[in-house]
Amino acid sequence: MSRATELPHAQRVLAVGAHPDDVDILCAGTLEKFRRQGAKVFIGIATNGDMGSMLLQPPELAKVREAEARASADVLGAELLWLGYPDEFLYDTAEARPVFIEMIRKAAPDLIITHTPDDYHPDHRAVSEAVFGASFVAAVPNVLTNTEVAPTIPPLYYMDSLGGVGFMPTDYVDITDTFDAKVRALECHESQMVWLKEYNDVDIIDFIEVTARFRGLACGARYAEGYRRAEVWPRVPSRRVLP
Repeated sequence: MSRATELPHAQRVLAVGAHPDDVDILCAGTLEKFRRQGAKVFIGIATNGDMGSMLLQPPELAKVREAEARASADVLGAELLWLGYPDEFLYDTAEARPVFIEMIRKAAPDLIITHTPDDYHPDHRAVSEAVFGASFVAAVPNVLTNTEVAPTIPPLYYMDSLGGVGFMPTDYVDITDTFDAKVRALECHESQMVWLKEYNDVDIIDFIEVTARFRGLACGARYAEGYRRAEVWPRVPSRRVLP
């Protein structure tokens, strides 16, 4: 029997986002809840976010965004796994797959959370596909990387789309008690709070609060985050793995 079926809930959780602030926007409340329950939390970030500024040039911005991501991970008590691909040019390729496999093997997760396959941004879609493939192959012993084979093929849950567009959750997590940590984590991404306001005319703190209230209405909570299971064998757990 695999570790994933023996444990009452996930003990090692990996959330993978395309950009340095994606995880904070979409699932930080859940990650903080996992941490408070004693789980080990990992945050994987695929790109360096070096295109998200009206003022800073890519090399300088990449440094800023990595520092912001590390500060945010500290807020959530998470270990950061930084892949550093260029922003806006991410693809699920033969060259990228071993990198994603290695990330997953380092985390050895009981649960993976990542972008929904049909989210709005090409990088989000590429990460979703890359994580789906790599999380399966990471448990194949004859596929070698620097870290030993993953102990199991973990359940995979997709986090909400931006604004909930086209996304119907199968599961909800009440983040009423952890919403403040979600805000603090997101506030670490100072460069993106400016960028999103200038580029999309979005107040991102207001954005996440409205979304969390909307998802909360569906499950009887003040604030919630929504998820959808990857309904494919052998990833469908027989018990609830979310907190």
